[in-house]
Amino acid sequence: MEKELNLKSDEALDYIKNNVENYDTLEISFNRIFVPGEVLDIDADEEESLKLLIQMNGELVNDTVQIDLVRIKDDILEIRHIKDDKSILIVVDA
Repeated sequence: MEKELNLKSDEALDYIKNNVENYDTLEISFNRIFVPGEVLDIDADEEESLKLLIQMNGELVNDTVQIDLVRIKDDILEIRHIKDDKSILIVVDA
């Protein structure tokens, strides 16, 4: 069963900083964009940036992308964190 958390955008970024590790799976929905993939690197710089390097595992797109979550934090709708067959859905409140 999937656990669901309702967090504000800053709390969601703190969750990622403290709980997400390399090789975890993240599915990020923001604006009209869906980014599913494996986390290859996390670069957290105090309050200025939180950059994720993600290997996308989509059917059409399998590229590696870098996303700065601080820049898009107000547009994030939800994040699914999958680790060791456990799934947590973070719904981001506006």
